[in-house]
Amino acid sequence: MPELPEVETVRRGLAPVMEGRRILAARQNRPDLRFPFPDRFAERLTGQTVEHLERRAKYLIARLSGGESLLMHLGMSGRFTITADQVDSGDLAAFVHSQGGNPKHDHAVFEMEGGARVTFNDPRRFGFMALFATDAEESVPFLAGLGPEPLGNAFSSAHLDTALSGRKSPIKMALLDQRVVAGLGNIYVCEALWRSGISPRRTAGTIKGARSVRLVRNIRNVLSEAIEAGGTTLRDFAATDGALGYFQHSFAVYGREGEPCHSDPGHGPIQRIVQSGRSTFFCPQCQR
Repeated sequence: MPELPEVETVRRGLAPVMEGRRILAARQNRPDLRFPFPDRFAERLTGQTVEHLERRAKYLIARLSGGESLLMHLGMSGRFTITADQVDSGDLAAFVHSQGGNPKHDHAVFEMEGGARVTFNDPRRFGFMALFATDAEESVPFLAGLGPEPLGNAFSSAHLDTALSGRKSPIKMALLDQRVVAGLGNIYVCEALWRSGISPRRTAGTIKGARSVRLVRNIRNVLSEAIEAGGTTLRDFAATDGALGYFQHSFAVYGREGEPCHSDPGHGPIQRIVQSGRSTFFCPQCQR
């Protein structure tokens, strides 16, 4: 499932053709994805201007001029593509790309002011869309209780010390708890723990002081580097232009079971264990 860097990559690709532009027409090609489409979905979106396109955790949120917000989740195989029959701006033309994916899986289409068409394609249909009143965001089930953004000012070693205090679960699982920090997923937690020299088995409540400072820094670094690389492509993910992410070529531990540790050729091999049904990759010599 796409994690924070992949969703941020998609946001950056969509922003030039959606932000500040009116949705001339919206349509849905089936009644549901993972969940049913909102009531009167096309009617409520048509004519609205996308004032801002944001990312919150692993969600995209389009702030609309009429006081509602459109929440979008990619699921496991969802992707947005941008096409155009006619484009009225040279700047916009740079962001128009060929369609990807089987058209029979095109489930939602937005005809944007300026000539661009934004299409959501999702073969597995684990993605979804929801509409909610922007001023009632705190009560939206998908967003309520989310922790701070890991790249934002609210995420700090002090926050992590408090959020992890007394927790007896392994640190790997605590970091996947979206109430602790929003948007982290399996891949980037494994990589950040390796960079920090922290075992994924270590009790979460013992992560404080210098360990906490180091972990916060490395979470920020690994996410920033992944965003710059266009995210990670392991199976389905592609950006709005069809490009695949490249961060998988920088993995230190994820998916490298049995291979030497990058920090020291004499270390390793990288081990894989299963924690709460998720694969965890780590170096037992470097991570304590």
